[in-house]
Amino acid sequence: MLYYLATTLYVLACLMLLLVVLLQQGKGGGMASAFGGGGSQTAFGARAGATVLTRATTVLGVIFMIGALALAIMGQRGPGSLLSGQRGVVAPQPASAPVVPAPEPPKDK
Repeated sequence: MLYYLATTLYVLACLMLLLVVLLQQGKGGGMASAFGGGGSQTAFGARAGATVLTRATTVLGVIFMIGALALAIMGQRGPGSLLSGQRGVVAPQPASAPVVPAPEPPKDK
């Protein structure tokens, strides 16, 4: 039950992180700054103060990383590792020969 709750909260944090990143305005300017048009939108220089969106991005990014580690640890089942091939998998038993009933002797009339 805890695993499913953590997974749901993790997915919500991922969606919020995606939304916050997409809402932010670009800071570099890309090719426009190479040709002299990059400084038109910056009023206080290249580095502005941290806004609510950048702080939210930082917090949600930390939640994303910690949540990924927590879900990986919670989702691990059984002893063993992936490299050893013993991750709780039971080896199949060899198939035995099918049991065939002996034919009945013919009845005399």
